[in-house]
Amino acid sequence: MIVVTGATGNVGRPLVRALVEAGERVTAVSRRTPAGEAGAGIRHQQGDLADPATLKPALDGASALFLLTSGDFIGSGGDLGAVMEVVRAAGVGRVVLLSSQGVGTGHLPAMLEDAVKASGVEWTMLRPSGFHSNALQWAEPIRAHREVAAPFGDVALPTVDPVDIAQAAAVTLREPGHGGKVYELTGPEPVSPRQQTAAIQAALGEPVRFMELTRAEARARMVGFMPEPVVETTLDMLGNPPEALTRVRPDAERLLGRRPHDFADWAARNAEAFK
Repeated sequence: MIVVTGATGNVGRPLVRALVEAGERVTAVSRRTPAGEAGAGIRHQQGDLADPATLKPALDGASALFLLTSGDFIGSGGDLGAVMEVVRAAGVGRVVLLSSQGVGTGHLPAMLEDAVKASGVEWTMLRPSGFHSNALQWAEPIRAHREVAAPFGDVALPTVDPVDIAQAAAVTLREPGHGGKVYELTGPEPVSPRQQTAAIQAALGEPVRFMELTRAEARARMVGFMPEPVVETTLDMLGNPPEALTRVRPDAERLLGRRPHDFADWAARNAEAFK
């Protein structure tokens, strides 16, 4: 049995699908049990990392765990060490943590990774770059005005498809040999906000205008839905990324056995969100 936390999200949902298609039994954990998503090989279980005791039923008989922490969990000072105590007590043999590429550059704290490492459970760290799906924040203005507003229009980063993250996670959860490994997952090429806008335009077949925001304008928008320290760190990473964040990494291709999906492919598959 493989347990997937955050099972209804951009990574968790395709991960559950990939594991079931590979013949695994999966317990899909989320804070609310989704309606109409049960299927062969899938057991849904309500659970919240902020209340580790709620995870105990999901972990019964589990061999591996995919651990995804939400922004709410981090922002509220959630204790991953307490979660890992429950995980260890349940006898889970392997944990795959969805971390961030920013941990490796020092832009983000390593406390989540440290808590997993300190647990004594075999671990694997996945450090993805920014997600292609972050572009969904532009869906409403594109639908309403055919416009994208974003800062740092020509700063290109190798964003990654959440489906590729999910499929890479499935490999590390199912196959031996990944214990103690850290994988940096990127897309196949750097892409800037202006280029992302052009890809969405091509997917829609209609003009989409790009409007560049100043850092201050972007900050004012972001503090409405992100904690202020996270906003500042995010803007630093987007506006003046170190070379380590702009470099395409080979780990995703090695784990997947194929070239990762580029942003244009993601935009074509998700065009309906912008119509």
